[in-house]
Amino acid sequence: MADQGHFTIVILAAQREGRLDPLAAQAGVTHKCLVPIQGRPLLAHVLGALATIEGVDIIRIAVEPGAEEMLRPIADASGLPVAFVAAADTITDSVYAAAAGSAGPVVITTADNVLLTPAAVRRAADRLASGDDMVIALARKEDVLLAHPEGQRRFYRFRDGEFSNCNLYGVSRRGLVFAETFREGGQFAKNPMRFARAVGFLNLVILRLGLMTLDRAMERLGRRFGLRVSALVLADGAQAIDVDNQRTHRIAAELLDRRAA
Repeated sequence: MADQGHFTIVILAAQREGRLDPLAAQAGVTHKCLVPIQGRPLLAHVLGALATIEGVDIIRIAVEPGAEEMLRPIADASGLPVAFVAAADTITDSVYAAAAGSAGPVVITTADNVLLTPAAVRRAADRLASGDDMVIALARKEDVLLAHPEGQRRFYRFRDGEFSNCNLYGVSRRGLVFAETFREGGQFAKNPMRFARAVGFLNLVILRLGLMTLDRAMERLGRRFGLRVSALVLADGAQAIDVDNQRTHRIAAELLDRRAA
């Protein structure tokens, strides 16, 4: 059995097979992970955030067929223990494939999450080590807007505030069942019926009306799946901003400049 403090990191990096991501096309590169920002590819920024974290057994990058040879030089340059795995047709099955064979918990992020910090990953891993089955990283609306007023446009509303997803999750081996909530895809704020099918219509109504606190919602979600679920609220609202399009690319570049300064 693996040391409880050790974990696997999964980076979801696939683009749809046979379709070049629009941001990659605009940048003149062959894969979204290669889109440059502040002089380095998106994937290099994410790997850079993972470089100083202790307890990482391996980093598994889920990509579509044919992408590994394009991304391998970035992984090799990081000096980290990286393995590529074939992404599946759904986020859920890609997570299952990347987590296969891992003896300990798994921390999941995405290759466009360039504002990720080592501290956030460490906190998610520590929650798992303390017994949580599922950890969902969020940032408060006011912190996101403080980081950049155009950073996010959709938020989840609870009785104690509005929050945005940070594309950072932690799951125990038992908690991998929670990946089923993403079988139809993510972006729940844009797709409420997808969210309803994932967590139940009553839960959707309660959440949409803001009738419960964030912690109470996590408890209710945990009961649905028979898991211990918690929200990890990050004070740095920038971590809710990933690179989806030209607007968020520009914003992320500004925030990276600010951090460097």
